[in-house]
Amino acid sequence: MSTPQATSTLSAEDRSARVAVTLFPVLILAGAAIAFFFPDTFSPLGSAINTLLGIIMFGMGLTLTLPDFKLVVTRPLPVLLGVIAQYSIMPLLGLGVSWVLQLPPELAAGVILVGCAPGGTSSNVVTYLAKGDTALSVTMTSVSTLLAPLFTPVLTLWLAGQYMPVDGVGMAKSIVQIVLLPVALGLIVRLALPRFVNKALPGLPWLSVVAITLVVVAVVAGSAEKIVEAGLLVLAAVVLHNCLGYAIGYGFAAVTRQPERVRRTVAVEVGMQNSGLAAGLAAVHFSPLAALPGAVFSVWHNISGAILAAILRRRPLAAEPTREPAGIAS
Repeated sequence: MSTPQATSTLSAEDRSARVAVTLFPVLILAGAAIAFFFPDTFSPLGSAINTLLGIIMFGMGLTLTLPDFKLVVTRPLPVLLGVIAQYSIMPLLGLGVSWVLQLPPELAAGVILVGCAPGGTSSNVVTYLAKGDTALSVTMTSVSTLLAPLFTPVLTLWLAGQYMPVDGVGMAKSIVQIVLLPVALGLIVRLALPRFVNKALPGLPWLSVVAITLVVVAVVAGSAEKIVEAGLLVLAAVVLHNCLGYAIGYGFAAVTRQPERVRRTVAVEVGMQNSGLAAGLAAVHFSPLAALPGAVFSVWHNISGAILAAILRRRPLAAEPTREPAGIAS
């Protein structure tokens, strides 16, 4: 995944990603509204959710390069801390939010599944805008995504199993099919056809935006009847889950004595989930209503991420040595 550089001139890929992330919530809101008012028209999209998720993850694979994983070897501590935070803070927060708000079983399972999902790819752009460690963000997203076939079903079975039956093996198979294999295929294509892929990179953020929007449309169309009664409750759960993720992620990095750039990165990575994947898995393995938290999270975390980045950009970064144990990417 090419890393945005802190220069005055952004690459075409970086500019495209920034515009896509900015317009992403608008497109999803528009798609959700249309699906809500015309659910019968878009409900057939439900059968295409897995395909759409596979396209998203294939696009992610195309943006990856082998150097994106070098920090696992050269700076393992911040990567390890980030992945631990990713797969502990958000799953437990999902359970806590569900308990505090006394969510119905289907919504509780959906919120917990969002928490058990890997990091969202838009977190890389938000980290860049927040003056975080973008290289670390890319590595954390990549590693958490590759670990998802193991951690997401196990954590979901453990935490959400008390609310709804969870087919952990089936969910693991789904994640391998719609996450691991497409990402691996994308990485192989990137290695085999680098010139072709480099030309296509500026369009990849838009491919993800369109595909995730269609996933949200499918989820909303499938649960339109229950959105009116559950909408505000779901929004409250999502906002609480997301904002606490940012705060506790930052605090976790601070307690473990990480530099400021790493703290910002961990905060963003923990708070921003691959909610499109969570919505798709919930729709397939739970119910359309359980997929609603993931759909709402897809909209909200991009809005909150932009706000967080704007706030953090205004905060000065303390001078830090270039060779910290959990150092800063140059």
